[in-house]
Amino acid sequence: MEIASGMILVGILILVLVFGVLVTLIVLVIRALLKYIRSKDVRQEKAETRKSLGEALKVHRTRCKMTQEFVAETLGVSRQAVSKWENGTSDPSTSNLIALAKLFGISAEELLKEVEG
Repeated sequence: MEIASGMILVGILILVLVFGVLVTLIVLVIRALLKYIRSKDVRQEKAETRKSLGEALKVHRTRCKMTQEFVAETLGVSRQAVSKWENGTSDPSTSNLIALAKLFGISAEELLKEVEG
């Protein structure tokens, strides 16, 4: 009789523990979703900044009458990388950004100021 009641008690404790873990996970998921929803403005602003950098890169490339292929060969990257930078899918590394500015005949600071404005 004592063994059976002890087993029932252990089973109940395990169920309470599992329930507690599930409730904790649900609370964490809800918090993460709320944080994601609240960050919409930040995500949107970040996307616009990327787009602006891409636009600035494209404006300077076309102003200098350069093709994406020429820029890619000069920097030692693929043409697809240059395309991704210009359409905002990815950003150039710091060293590539400096090389781009030098190629376009401007300082990296000037290029980044255009993006900020």
